[in-house]
Amino acid sequence: MCTIYDQFRRFKFVMSPSSFEAAIHAIDEAHAHDPRKVQIRGEDEPYELHYSKKMSDYLEKCDPNAGETLRLAIRAQHLRRWEVPRDSYAMNKTGYHLWRTYLKKRQAELATQICLDSGYSEEDALRVGALIKKENLKQDAETQTLEDVACLVFLDDQFEEFEKGHDEAKIINILKKTWGKMSERGHELAMEISMSEGARELISKALTG
Repeated sequence: MCTIYDQFRRFKFVMSPSSFEAAIHAIDEAHAHDPRKVQIRGEDEPYELHYSKKMSDYLEKCDPNAGETLRLAIRAQHLRRWEVPRDSYAMNKTGYHLWRTYLKKRQAELATQICLDSGYSEEDALRVGALIKKENLKQDAETQTLEDVACLVFLDDQFEEFEKGHDEAKIINILKKTWGKMSERGHELAMEISMSEGARELISKALTG
């Protein structure tokens, strides 16, 4: 005989979120604590939440059939990054690389734990972490997709602000490095991004210089 309690248990099971939904929710909840804000359609939004949504949007353009582990790695790319500001390391090239290396390791560990807590297997959770750390770039197609997406979001969402604070030679050098990290598909999508004439001219110089 089926009791009311049994019916409730079945209802609760049906309505429970999937591991993917639970992980995305936890990642976005963490992003929502970013104290930095950007204006999106007239309303303040935590910057890392905005950034992660941009990452997911570009993943749909790069690989609409991407699997869950790549989708989670894309969404968690900068997980709680604001807690480790750039100036917590020496403001030189060595300090920058140490900062980036630590961030990738930390973000990967945080995302791996979220995946485990959301019901993913250890293998899948570790895969998410490996993608965030960009292991085997150029040999791993999913890692390359993540790199493409990160570069596209930089060009679309961050480049024009970055351009204001640096001289032309440095900007062109950064653009050359960014372009070199991307696949042919990434290049195609980059050329579709709407940019100012000044920004597009700098990209043209980087590609022809």
